[in-house]
Amino acid sequence: MVLVIGTGGAGLRAAIELAEAGVDVLAVGKRPKEDAHTALAAGGINAALATMDPGDSWQQHAADTLKESYLLADPHTVEIVTQGAARGIDDLERYGMAFAREEDGRISQRFFGAHKFRRTAFAGDYTGLEIQRTLVGRAGQLGVPVLDSVYITRLLVHDGAVFGAYGFDLTNGKRYLIHADAVILAAGGHTRIWRRTSSRRDENTGDSFRLAVEAGARLRDPELVQFHPSGIIEPENAAGTLVSEAARGEGGILRNALGERYMSRYDPERMELSTRDRVALASYTEIKEGRGTPNGGVWLDVSHLPRQTIMNRLPRVYQTLLDLQMLDITRNPIEVAPTAHYSMGGVWVRPEDHSTDVRGLYAIGEASSGLHGANRLGGNSLIELLVFGRITAQAAAAYSESLTAQPRSAAAVAAARAEVDGLLAADGQENVRALQRAIRNTMTEHAGVVRDEEGLRAGLAELSAIEKRMDDIGVHPDIAGYQDLAHAFDLKAAALAARATLEAALERRETRGCHNRSDYPDMDPALQVNLVWSPATGVTREPIASIPEDISSLMQEVSTEGKLAE
Repeated sequence: MVLVIGTGGAGLRAAIELAEAGVDVLAVGKRPKEDAHTALAAGGINAALATMDPGDSWQQHAADTLKESYLLADPHTVEIVTQGAARGIDDLERYGMAFAREEDGRISQRFFGAHKFRRTAFAGDYTGLEIQRTLVGRAGQLGVPVLDSVYITRLLVHDGAVFGAYGFDLTNGKRYLIHADAVILAAGGHTRIWRRTSSRRDENTGDSFRLAVEAGARLRDPELVQFHPSGIIEPENAAGTLVSEAARGEGGILRNALGERYMSRYDPERMELSTRDRVALASYTEIKEGRGTPNGGVWLDVSHLPRQTIMNRLPRVYQTLLDLQMLDITRNPIEVAPTAHYSMGGVWVRPEDHSTDVRGLYAIGEASSGLHGANRLGGNSLIELLVFGRITAQAAAAYSESLTAQPRSAAAVAAARAEVDGLLAADGQENVRALQRAIRNTMTEHAGVVRDEEGLRAGLAELSAIEKRMDDIGVHPDIAGYQDLAHAFDLKAAALAARATLEAALERRETRGCHNRSDYPDMDPALQVNLVWSPATGVTREPIASIPEDISSLMQEVSTEGKLAE
């Protein structure tokens, strides 16, 4: 049996592949599968189908991806995804997904960010939601067993090999001991450890990172985090909710508190259509230098656009602001600030099958690393789920079949049980939610869009103090459920992810893509390496394979004029 942890696009695609191959599979997630994080992805999914631009190819897609990664992406991983992308789209069509199409029936494709050609397929501005619905439907047809509201607390490992996982039900506290030949980790990234994030309230807290590291795996490039330029600031419980970059693509203007259209200072040619990392850095700089709004943001204004354009092209943005702030964007500007959006690093995996340092353990989606480097190309995250969901499931199935026996460890199970028992008995003075907030404040203050040595060291000192306070927490489940216990595990994950991020950010003494060091403003060729982290070894450098000639020859600056820079 193969266990899949996470029921977003990556986890469900893997579960579907296993079920179609006749392999026993169980998928578990901590939130309802219909509402997994994949459903929030708006823009589109990349594949060099050449339906709109006959000159496109998977090699050009690979070249664009590597160029945008600032040469930190793994070339083999990039080749696998770009070559397998068309198959990923075919799979979605086979499962019944309705893509936007041209009048003659071709799948429509549009420009997205630094793509040379139109290669982003879509379904309105709800592409991720449609993908999730499609995968949930296919999993249902196959009878894939899915356990919602189960929180996995520990992977069970014996002698370097995984043999299952331990967890509990968020509603009633029921314990789960799951024995499995192989485990596929698809539980997202770590962007929730910043104060403003596009992730939902209790998602992307670094669960995948903690589960993998405690099992004996390592992390790669945890410092490489993409900040989206436009997350809303209020209300606080929705801070970081994205205003799609389609708002800028349709002609939205960014202004500071003085009314200045400040992008002219940072990218006078492309202005608001500049790349995500540049716009985020520009907004951050305006706020930091005192030209921000009273709430610490900038103004994104679409009110000069025709009302019909807003209603037809930006319906989701219009409705979101109306629901959250009673704000009519056809009349008023939107207050936004850079927000933590995507973990481009993650669990260290091998490119060919996404296996980890632990035998039988695999990681996919935002939990993994290798494809995005220092800047994710818009639309690549969704296709990654489809390609590696399929490939990794096949690898896990083959590994499972190869086992003649699987040793288990009573001690490992006892330790997992004792960990939960210990937290349930914890009656200390420290509030788990307050400590989570403290970590978010530390990361926002010292490891946000711009970093420096002094700030990162101060962040590590603050984190050490928070870790000491974690020894005195109180955990109090109540009649409403066991969320408080889940928050305690989220806190452990956030602390581990924060330490990895701070230590790797300190080591990367350069500015490259999303990683801005004010004390090292230039790119350092010696740091064209991946930084690999574990508690035992700290940060080590890993060389990156060379790029094949047929791809490197296609790498060039791509204009983003007139394209969505997402």
